[in-house]
Amino acid sequence: MPDTTDRSTQTATEDREGGGRSLVATPAPDDVATLEGLSMLGQARHLARDYGGQGRLWKRPYAMARPLAATAVAPVWITTYPSSVITREGDTVLATLGDADLWRAFSQVGIRAIHTGPTKRSGGYRDGVWTPTIDGNFDRVGFDTDPALGSQEELIALSRMAAAHNAVVIDDIIPSHTGKGPDFRLATMRHEDWAGLYHMVEIAPADWDLLPEIPEGREVVNLPAETVDLLAEKEYIVGQLQRVIFFEPGVKETDWSATGPVTGVDGIERRWVYLHYFKEGQPSLNWLDPSYAAQQMITGDALHSLDVLGARGLRLDANGFLGIERREGELAWSEGHPLSVTGNQLLGGIIRKAGGFSFQELNLTVDDIAAMSGGGADLSYDFITRPAYHHALVTADTEFLRMMLRMVHDYGIDPASLIHALQNHDELTLELVHFWTLHADDMFTFAGQSWQGRTLRTHIRETMYEAISGPRAPYNLRFVTNGVACTTASLIAAALGHESLDDLTDSDIAEIRKAHLLLAMYNAFQPGVFALSGWDMVGALPLPEDQVAGMMADGDTRWIERGAYDLAEVAPDADRSAEGLPKARALYGPLTRQLDDPESFASRLRRLLEVRESYGLAASRQVAIPDVTSPSLLMMVHELPDRRGTQVTVLNFGRDRVVETVDLSDMRAGPIFDMIEETIVGDMQEDGLLQVDIGPLEGQSLRIAHALPI
Repeated sequence: MPDTTDRSTQTATEDREGGGRSLVATPAPDDVATLEGLSMLGQARHLARDYGGQGRLWKRPYAMARPLAATAVAPVWITTYPSSVITREGDTVLATLGDADLWRAFSQVGIRAIHTGPTKRSGGYRDGVWTPTIDGNFDRVGFDTDPALGSQEELIALSRMAAAHNAVVIDDIIPSHTGKGPDFRLATMRHEDWAGLYHMVEIAPADWDLLPEIPEGREVVNLPAETVDLLAEKEYIVGQLQRVIFFEPGVKETDWSATGPVTGVDGIERRWVYLHYFKEGQPSLNWLDPSYAAQQMITGDALHSLDVLGARGLRLDANGFLGIERREGELAWSEGHPLSVTGNQLLGGIIRKAGGFSFQELNLTVDDIAAMSGGGADLSYDFITRPAYHHALVTADTEFLRMMLRMVHDYGIDPASLIHALQNHDELTLELVHFWTLHADDMFTFAGQSWQGRTLRTHIRETMYEAISGPRAPYNLRFVTNGVACTTASLIAAALGHESLDDLTDSDIAEIRKAHLLLAMYNAFQPGVFALSGWDMVGALPLPEDQVAGMMADGDTRWIERGAYDLAEVAPDADRSAEGLPKARALYGPLTRQLDDPESFASRLRRLLEVRESYGLAASRQVAIPDVTSPSLLMMVHELPDRRGTQVTVLNFGRDRVVETVDLSDMRAGPIFDMIEETIVGDMQEDGLLQVDIGPLEGQSLRIAHALPI
């Protein structure tokens, strides 16, 4: 950015604290114009002009979520993390993900969608310089593609390559916050209505002494709880929130930070206090401001992804944090707020109007997930049963998992509207928000006892922490108070009792692969979307923490689970990704090589997904979660579409063979067909008793065929 000192004007302004006059530099008009041209809000307003008075957005239903339509388009996803993708020398991440050989492999496995993760420009903008992302591109500052990942043309080419293989690209929008880019700079300068874009409040100079000093080399400071309380008493802000996400002593103790003095477009110096649910570089948007600037910006971002980049689906990230409100005598109302429901209805509707679908990652109460699913996102990430199936593997006991599966139905949520996933870029969550907040005092029956929600949560968390982190599994790390940073493979290793990953034998790896396929089958052999990550596909293990120590300086231990991987063996000798992440040890190897081995993880997964696709399991209807006698046994009963019969998913999370007779008395009689082995294994009689014989860490998919129409 050129030196603008000579072009700045010196404006006399009133010193509001001392009543005198002071001279402060007013930013030159060209500087403001540059920021406005780079801003997402400015670009969104420009894009919106193309839609007025056109029939384009009136072709499709949009009021209600359409999960089955979304699942029909994209029943199986692979999720990638751009920073972890190893590339050929000279290639970009996006060019690598659009490689024809990789897509042939994806197609063979049965992948119908790629969720790239956020690829737009992220980080910050200060003094004419773009600064890097602080949260894996979840701090968006522009609609243009992050040049570190590739070009817009390469992203469009990726969409075309996916379409050629009967698949789609899923992109991201982030309704809750941005990075500290041009929009945030304009907001702190009080340019036009940009301040209404964020949940930020100007603090009167007379009260600046309430704010901490800005540390050397920093531009903001996190506020201690007592300062937040004082500012709430003075009615500047709503006060402390229901929880502090990413709490870390000395780093983030509250969800509020203060800026240093910032000179506005009017020449007045101001200090601001702003909300950030996540990191301080991710200022929260204000979804109920007279400017409605947040709605304009995020809608523009969504339409840009769909109509310019060619994405078909969009993740609504952190979309449960759009409403915040003061409550007398209590912590601020910051989760489960009706404004989040309204905001998601608007976003889900405009995405459906434009021909796309959306999904949400909503780690809140089951009540909140149900409330926000009707007219908002078409699909929801299955945070309801995710911790529970991990618990089932660790304990070889499915009781908690059965409780959560039944809870899905209790709240009127269709399992077909859920994304059942293996690893993603986040930690293995153990927040169990449902039992922590709204239902902390409710009573639940578990293990033959009655538990308050909060005590049940504590029990489950302690069980998991002890089993998969600490001395028993030092390769997995706790992530603040949220859960455990690990890969699926290292979770399984811990569950199987391996205290070290350095001395795994071939038989150990085979057992890990067997359990990994069991977890894949749990997620895939029920209605809804099945998703797995690049880390799952190669069997990645966590990075040693000393390899990413610098990235974990703020307490974010998740970097150990984000090691680099090479799906198509494009750079066998590479030891890190293009973004500099060290390469993870991969137990299974590249996807393309695995497909030559019929016993590999990818080849066996391909067979499972062939069966899933052949019988339309993604669109089936879950009708029962039967009681069982053996603790490690789980059964899920589904009615297949088009009157194809009844399907029963049988899973053994234990280490011993299970032989049991299960009462399915509501089921019609008929031959029992093993869908994976393609053999008849019995005959269901009128008494509805099903004989189960299943080995340790194994799964079965049984179909009871009906000779006559229902």
